[in-house]
Amino acid sequence: MDIAEITDNLTFLDDWEDRYRYVIELGQQLEPIEDAERNPANKVEGCVSQVWLVTDRREEDGKPVLSYRGDSDAMIVKGLVAILIALYSGRSPSEIAETDALDTFDELGLREHLTTQRSNGLVAMVKRIRSDAARLSRQS
Repeated sequence: MDIAEITDNLTFLDDWEDRYRYVIELGQQLEPIEDAERNPANKVEGCVSQVWLVTDRREEDGKPVLSYRGDSDAMIVKGLVAILIALYSGRSPSEIAETDALDTFDELGLREHLTTQRSNGLVAMVKRIRSDAARLSRQS
């Protein structure tokens, strides 16, 4: 599912409980990561929940394009991971650097309903994605 479809669906849902359920459903639709990928290198530090993000890099027209896979042991956090994956996957490192996920979450009205711990975890996930993109950009 792409970020435009997620945005449309969230905009359609007025009630926070419905939005909450939808975010959980997004997490349930994530492809599972391999057990071996649940390692310290893929673990996101700064999250109360267990969160793993795997960065996949491929070349497209001689330029790097990044895709993400992830998982969490918490249902709502797994849904947040799914939204971040939809937002950032299939983009170049420079596009990732220019994309402010926190603004997107604010526009969707999602961050205002997150606990402080979950909001801090979201910030940690965004920082991780952006720092990985910057590192991989320097390698190209």
